[in-house]
Amino acid sequence: MNVVFLSPHFPPNWWHFCRGLRQAGATVLGLGDAPYEWLSADLRGTLAEYFKVNDMHNYDELLRALGHFTHRYGKIDRLDSLNEYWLETEARLRTDFNISGIDRRAIAQMKRKSLMKGRFARAGLRVPRGRVCRTPRAARAFIGQVGYPVVAKPDAGVGAARTYKLENDADLDRYLRDKLPVDYIMEECLTGTLLTYDGLVDRFGDVIFDSSLVYSIGVMESVNEGLDLYYWIGREIQADVVHAGRAVVRAFGLRERPFHFEFFRVPDGALVPLEVNMRPPGGLTVDMWNYGNEFDFYREWANVLVHGTSEIKTTRPYSVVYASRRDGRGYLLPHEVVIQRFGPQIVHHQRMESIFSGAIGDYGYILRGPSLEPLIAAAKAIQEPPRVEQVAKEPAA
Repeated sequence: MNVVFLSPHFPPNWWHFCRGLRQAGATVLGLGDAPYEWLSADLRGTLAEYFKVNDMHNYDELLRALGHFTHRYGKIDRLDSLNEYWLETEARLRTDFNISGIDRRAIAQMKRKSLMKGRFARAGLRVPRGRVCRTPRAARAFIGQVGYPVVAKPDAGVGAARTYKLENDADLDRYLRDKLPVDYIMEECLTGTLLTYDGLVDRFGDVIFDSSLVYSIGVMESVNEGLDLYYWIGREIQADVVHAGRAVVRAFGLRERPFHFEFFRVPDGALVPLEVNMRPPGGLTVDMWNYGNEFDFYREWANVLVHGTSEIKTTRPYSVVYASRRDGRGYLLPHEVVIQRFGPQIVHHQRMESIFSGAIGDYGYILRGPSLEPLIAAAKAIQEPPRVEQVAKEPAA
């Protein structure tokens, strides 16, 4: 099987997907804009060939690259990046080269939040009121119907960047001046706990692995207010989360995909879907899956792509927590003390890529253990601010 992987060098841990493909028997063909010598030795060792383009946004260059691969290796069987940014480019290339997977006809339903609502309703879920508002008049009319507060976010945006919570007319005026020149959707503002249903669907549409993240605060608050957050994967998934998540999988007709669905659990206990992402969660979440289950998700995904399914076993022997810190903020415990005190629980820690730091901090710690409560207590201690009498001098890590 010939598999083209777009931008295989970013994010840095994504090279493991290429490793998994090679281990599963695929011919792995890399396509990116980074010079070959910039690729890690590990990544280079997984690729049968790497084709460098000058600009990944130049579609003609991508066409020529895939034409080159086709001439040398025969038909391209699969193409992916597992990166939200390239989903539409992937869909276009799959359509033009008749490659199996999400094509141009399907991608809009998976990228535009306004169109997701119809699929959520088909899944039998409560859908928050929302509307694409292209003019100030339309925005004011929608707010007149639902009242403040409302949330405004790019209809096809990624993550919580350039997302606004509007609580009054002054906030609305600032938003109208500041917003990007793209379609925005306005929705009634929900309160509750942010959580996810994540996993992997095989070629036959069966969910063969699932997981759920629960967040200490909303990602929007983390981005817009620069707050510390932590999130966790427990050893059990609540039954209604599984039911709602699998209904969404069926509503979108997923095949051979990892997925990341976001929900709010509102005060009356109901689950309200926010959006779908047809790729793995970002940051270090895939590594958290591996630590929590003692398996290799990178390879299991590759087995699904190459062989159609996987013998993946989800035992969840551990809970896993990610805790972040931000540069320029003081903390009660210096980094060295954190490592000393929580060393038996910390399985990984690193500085985060700047593209992720707005949402999940500049430095991250992954903690693992059989019980969730001690891990959450450790996360809170890692993020505890200095005492009033202390002068914060320590960086994030």
